Amino acid sequence: MAGPTTAARDARAQAESGRSGPGGSPPGRRFRLPGRYALIAVAAGAALAAGAGIWVLYGSHWLRVERVSTSGTDVLTVARVEEAAAVPIGSPLVSVDTGAIEERLRRRLPRIETVEAIRSWPHGISLKVTERQPVLLIEKGGKFIEVDAGGTRFATVGQAPKGVPLLELTGKQSAGQQRFPADRLTREAVRVRSELPRKVAADTRAVRVRSYDSISLELTGGRTVMWGSGEDGAAKARALTALMKAAPGAGHFDVSAPTAPASSRS
Repeated sequence: MAGPTTAARDARAQAESGRSGPGGSPPGRRFRLPGRYALIAVAAGAALAAGAGIWVLYGSHWLRVERVSTSGTDVLTVARVEEAAAVPIGSPLVSVDTGAIEERLRRRLPRIETVEAIRSWPHGISLKVTERQPVLLIEKGGKFIEVDAGGTRFATVGQAPKGVPLLELTGKQSAGQQRFPADRLTREAVRVRSELPRKVAADTRAVRVRSYDSISLELTGGRTVMWGSGEDGAAKARALTALMKAAPGAGHFDVSAPTAPASSRS
């Protein structure tokens, strides 16, 4: 029986070669690492990268606190703020508790109203300070207690800041004052001070509080203003401005009832 022809042998060889890739491997398949080993390699690489990152942040000397910068101070000195902040120089920058620094500054320096401690990579901590501003002063023992716009007594100074009026709580301890204690009356005085017309505010030398609804002002030139309570401040400010224009020579103004203001020579 005759063997296969040359053409038949060639066809069969081509068919067999089509079922195998180079080197006898099936077509379309590439040599690759088994899936389990690939995952192990990826995990190992990630762990090494994470470990290196942690070492850079915590263990190396590259990202440690070397300096502190402070801005926003007026009365306070930079040295005093930075001493009170007690920033841990030499510590890893990432581990510095900025919230603790802020709380420490507010506690140790009541003049500070707000403060923000910010990491300044790669080696710094920045302190952005806002100081309280006095709007009234309480004289006591030859010194002056500063009161801010929120009614907070925050500092005692030996010399009165220029342009800040005195607060005088002149009322005696009565049932009315027991209902409105000194702190509340102080806040009412601050409220009145904040609503004064600009020119009147500049001329105010003292804010006197006898009771919640009896607040008066002492102005330059011996002039006085009966303001009444802290309520209806905007209406009282408008009435006072109009009254001063209408009676420029008056020495006393009463806007406790803003719909019926009055003025007199004395």
